[in-house]
Amino acid sequence: MKLLYWLGHAVFGALGRWYFHWKVLNPERVPADGAAILASNHASYLDPPLIGSAITREIHFLGRASLFRNRFAAAVLRAVNCVPVDREGGSPGGLKTVMQLLRHGNAVLLFPEGTRTPDGRLQPAEAGVGLLVLKCGCPVVPVGIWGMHEAYGRHMKFPKPGRVTISFGLPMDFSAVRARTQNCTKSELKEAYKFVADEIMRAIANLRPPGSDGTA
Repeated sequence: MKLLYWLGHAVFGALGRWYFHWKVLNPERVPADGAAILASNHASYLDPPLIGSAITREIHFLGRASLFRNRFAAAVLRAVNCVPVDREGGSPGGLKTVMQLLRHGNAVLLFPEGTRTPDGRLQPAEAGVGLLVLKCGCPVVPVGIWGMHEAYGRHMKFPKPGRVTISFGLPMDFSAVRARTQNCTKSELKEAYKFVADEIMRAIANLRPPGSDGTA
């Protein structure tokens, strides 16, 4: 790992262990190399560094372009594999950026819901994630991070101690769906994007810890 990435990995790993008492399940399901999409639910600003610290492989993150306006902040963000995109990667420019990262064999963390949940419950996925998955053809690892809405949801100014679980699912292969979209109508293509996005959210929901009430 690059030095600054390693430092962040250590700091947020310690935060996860000692402050959030995290439980990390099946991190070995993330491919050790090659292009991969990690698709997670989203409840907190801390989701990206905590998920990144839960695995040993370096991954890439997406950040709002506005965060890169300060030259020092931009240098730090780039050093920890954060790349600027507009609208969290949902725009054509954002999709192009993610595709470039994947073509170079990187792993990229995405949030199919597009933004942090307002109430702790899973939100519908944006169709753009389905488009991206079918265009890149790489495996998709569903990730569920549970407990962060209560610990540091969008309604909170400061994180509080809690119990957080990060669970990694089996890689999903959408190559069969991708093959069916090679010669289809625009309406069928949109349906395929939605199908993939919904399947990813369903896989994330299935990672919910036993006894959970369904909030993130």
